[in-house]
Amino acid sequence: MAHCVTKVELSISCDNLIDKDVGSKSDPLCVLLQDVGGDQWTELDRTERVKNCQNPQFSKKLLIDYYFEKVQKLKFGVYDIDNKTYDLNDDDYLGGAECTLGQIVSSKTFTQPLMLKKGKPAGKGTITISAEEIKDTRVISMDVEARNLDKKDFLGKSDPFLEFYKQSDSGKWQLVYRSEVSVSDMDDSTSSDLIGELTCITAKLLEARDQVVHCYDYDSDGSHDLIGSFETNLSQLQNAAGSSPVEFECIHPEKKKKKKSYRNSGIVRVKSCKIETEYSFLDYIMGGCQINFTVGIDFTGSNGDPKSPDSLHYISPNGINEYLTAIWTVGNVVQDYDTDKLFPAFGFGAQVPPDWQVSHEFALNFNPTNPYCQGIQGVVDAYRQALPQIRLYGPTNFSPIINHVARFATHSAQQGTASQYFVLLIITDGEITDLDQTRQAIVNASKLPMSIIIIGVGNAEFKAMEFLDGDDGVLKSLTGEPAARDIVQFVPFRKFQNAPREALSQTVLAEVPKQLVNYFKQVGLVPVKLPSEKQS
Repeated sequence: MAHCVTKVELSISCDNLIDKDVGSKSDPLCVLLQDVGGDQWTELDRTERVKNCQNPQFSKKLLIDYYFEKVQKLKFGVYDIDNKTYDLNDDDYLGGAECTLGQIVSSKTFTQPLMLKKGKPAGKGTITISAEEIKDTRVISMDVEARNLDKKDFLGKSDPFLEFYKQSDSGKWQLVYRSEVSVSDMDDSTSSDLIGELTCITAKLLEARDQVVHCYDYDSDGSHDLIGSFETNLSQLQNAAGSSPVEFECIHPEKKKKKKSYRNSGIVRVKSCKIETEYSFLDYIMGGCQINFTVGIDFTGSNGDPKSPDSLHYISPNGINEYLTAIWTVGNVVQDYDTDKLFPAFGFGAQVPPDWQVSHEFALNFNPTNPYCQGIQGVVDAYRQALPQIRLYGPTNFSPIINHVARFATHSAQQGTASQYFVLLIITDGEITDLDQTRQAIVNASKLPMSIIIIGVGNAEFKAMEFLDGDDGVLKSLTGEPAARDIVQFVPFRKFQNAPREALSQTVLAEVPKQLVNYFKQVGLVPVKLPSEKQS
C-alpha cells in the first residue's frame, strides 16, 4: 500500500490572547497534540515561549508526518508560561483549538477562535496555522543505454539495472536510487541494451560530490550478478546532451584483477541528464486544488429487502450498515479537501418515484438539478431518506454514473488549470452488468482529472471489479484502447470487517495522491499557486 507520507512544518501565530498576568503581559507557548485513538492525545512538539506578548508569532516550526488517507486529528493548546517546569499543569491555559491536518493543508491559512473547552469560547484570542511541506522539489531525470554488456545468462542478453550510491559523512556508501529492470529481447540482434529513462531519481544525489554506479543483471531469485561499476559526479552527468552522450566503462573488479587483457564489461551511455522540478500532492492541494467527492450507491435487488435484517441495506439498531460505514470512512477523509463541502450523491439500479422507471443515475435527494448534499452527514441523511421511497431492482450498471462525473471532469480539464480533481466512490454488492460500457467509460476517464474507488459489500466474488482495478495489467476497452493511467481502486469490504475503521480509508485512498499528481504531470499543469507564493 503506497502511503502518501511526507513531513510538514506548521507555523503558528496567535492574536489578542487573554492576559493572565498582573503587571505584565502573558508569556505564551503553543503545544501540538495528536489524537492516538480512544480520546487519548499525545504531545508531538511545542513552540518556544514568547515573553510579554499578546500577539505572538512563534519562530519554532512544529514538525508532523502527513498522510492523505488518514484523518489526523490535532489539538493546539496555548499556555501562559510562568515557571521553568516542563509540566503545563502548573501554567495558565489561554485556550486551544481542534482541527485535522487535512483542514490545515487544504487552507491558505487556517484560523480558529481559541476555546477553553468544547463549546466554551475563551472569550478572546485566535490561533492561525499554516503548513509547508519539507522536501527538495528537484529531481534528476536521465536517459541511459548500455552497450556490449557481459552476458550473465546462459541464454540471451542480460537484464540490466543500475544502482546509484553516494558516500555518507562516515564514509559508508548508501544506496539512493535503483532503476527499473530492462528486460532483454532475445530476438534483438543489436548490440544495445536499452535501460531507458530514469526519472524521479532522489534529490539526495544532488548533495553528493561523488557517486558510484553499479550495473547488475537481474535474477528472479534475488542473486543479481554484478556486471560492472563506475564512478561519476553530477556535473559530469550533466555534460550529456543530444548528440554528445557521456560514456562510462563498467569495470568488474574481480575480472580486472585476473585478466591483464581485460578492458571492461560493457559501456553505459548517459544520453541526457536534467534537473527538473517535481511537484508533490501537497503542492497541488496547498496551491488551491479542490478534490470533488461524489458517491454512487447500488440499489439493485440483489442487496435484499431493506426491511429484512439479511439485507445489505438493512440499517441495524445502532444505525449502521456496510454502505453507511463506507460512506463515513472514505468521506470523512476526503471532505477536508473540498471547501464548500457540497457532495453530489446518486443511486443506481432502482425503480424511482413517481413513474417507477429504473434509473442508474438518480439523485439521492430526488433533486436532479441540485443533487448536492451538505457534508458527509448530508449524504448519510439523503441515503436514509431515499431507502424507503425506492424499489430495489436492477441491473448493475456503472457506466452512467462514471460518465456523469466524467462530464464535470472534462469541463474542469478544459479550463487548463490544476484547480479541480474528482473522486467517485461507488459502493456495490454484485457483479457488474454493463462491463464493456464501463471499461470504455474508465478508459475515457483515465484521460481526465478523476479517480474511481469501488468498495464491494457483501460476499460476492467481485471478479469484474478486480479486473477493472487493473493491478494485473493495463485496463483496455473492448476495442483495445488502453487506459492512459490506472485510476481505479477496488477493495472488498469484508476484508476490513474486523479491522480498525481507518484501515479501509487508508487502503482505498492510498493511490489517490499519486493518481492526482500523475494526471497533472501528464498534461503539464503546475500548481495554481505554490505555497511560497501564498504567503507573499
